[in-house]
Amino acid sequence: MSWFESLILGLVQGLTEFLPISSSAHLRLTAAFAGWHDPGAAFTAITQIGTEAAVLIYFRKDIARIVSAWFRSLTDKAMRRDHDAQMGWLVIVGSIPIGLLGITLKDQIEGPFRDLRLTATMLIVMGIVLGVADRLAARDETGGKHRVVRERKSLRDLSVKDGLIFGMCQAMALIPGVSRSGATISGGLLMGYTREAAARYSFLLAIPAVLASGVFELKEAGEGHVSWGPTVFATVIAFAVGYAVIAWFMKFITTKSFMPFVVYRIILGIVIFVLVGTDVLSPHAGESGG
Repeated sequence: MSWFESLILGLVQGLTEFLPISSSAHLRLTAAFAGWHDPGAAFTAITQIGTEAAVLIYFRKDIARIVSAWFRSLTDKAMRRDHDAQMGWLVIVGSIPIGLLGITLKDQIEGPFRDLRLTATMLIVMGIVLGVADRLAARDETGGKHRVVRERKSLRDLSVKDGLIFGMCQAMALIPGVSRSGATISGGLLMGYTREAAARYSFLLAIPAVLASGVFELKEAGEGHVSWGPTVFATVIAFAVGYAVIAWFMKFITTKSFMPFVVYRIILGIVIFVLVGTDVLSPHAGESGG
């Protein structure tokens, strides 16, 4: 991988990680369209450490409060009723599905799941799901001719059951094209949570999974599958761009619809199917390289 490739891929990772459009799909597609080797699941996992560092800094006050309360709850029974302490446990519970499936499906994640036809399918299908979830949320928030405004759930309403459902949604993002934030936010909206609550828990829930995955994949760099220099450079770029994007996105979702992302996902998925169907692009473009 060249330094120019790492620059572009770092920018793509930072721009797309927090938007509901799938960063792994865009890294895969960028390489395919440019004629580069597929950066691979290991490169994706490591560069995501950069974007998760942006989450750690952006939500540093929330995270510090949750971690402190969680540790105190281990010895103080009264603290176990504290909302922040409960959030700590719910993040752990919600991380179980992706942890188990990530280990179980490792070979599929690095192989068959990277087929561009599957990526295109997931872009379209999950785009439709996000669109439906967004419309339901908008209907509750604005009411209608024969409807009243319906109060949606906040993170204080989060239960173990809902945390596991969020976690299952996050696990779907092991397939490029699904989108970690898109799947978890869609799941949250369908369960009746506000946009802000669904997005906030989505970002907090991603921290353990992404950091664990990135650290696990670091060994690939030492085995020659990923070049250290370009990968670290791409990770730094992803961090800087990702921080700006998350700050913008958290403001965007408070007043705007997800429909622009829905339309983009569906169009991109159709374009990929057309390019693959007309042999302009191979469904395995770039997979020959490390």
